[in-house]
Amino acid sequence: MSANISGGRKLKFDREGVLEQAIQVSSSNCDERPDGESITLVVIHAISLPPGEFGGDAIRRLFTNTLDCTAHPYFETLRELRVSAHFLIARGGEVVQFVPCGKRAWHAGASRYDGRDGCNDFSVGIELEGTEDVAYTDAQYEALTALVGALYERYPIADVVAHSDIAPGRKTDPGPSFDWGRVRAALRRDQTRR
Repeated sequence: MSANISGGRKLKFDREGVLEQAIQVSSSNCDERPDGESITLVVIHAISLPPGEFGGDAIRRLFTNTLDCTAHPYFETLRELRVSAHFLIARGGEVVQFVPCGKRAWHAGASRYDGRDGCNDFSVGIELEGTEDVAYTDAQYEALTALVGALYERYPIADVVAHSDIAPGRKTDPGPSFDWGRVRAALRRDQTRR
């Protein structure tokens, strides 16, 4: 199944924040946002399972609590973990949505941004399939830019940050292999066309 959202198509969210163009894989690792909370932040993450390996379904299985922890030695460290993200962008640019944007995904953990704790309350989490020391793909940057642009249109987004920005000392992703200049320049171009 493929859901590549780049290519200039207008992206569409429903009332709950489900992206029409994304592959939908439901995760129970979410809950309601606090009453009256606005989505003002996008957090960029990186993940690969097993570490350094791409492809396969381990990330989906982790986010849906169906990961076989005996399938790889590293997976045993994840046995009790209950996490999710709103979106995953695979190496080929395919976009999977696990949690509607209107709900709180469990992606940021202990976190702080602009004087506020608990970034899950007011953010959308986007995982990129990758590692901190391997370049992300052109397809991922195209999909990310399209997705973040659509989030800016739909919600009062104030900033896009790294997981490491909101959990310094605890997290380092998406790491030095992520090209912030490329993403920010693409978002500026996208906003001037609107």
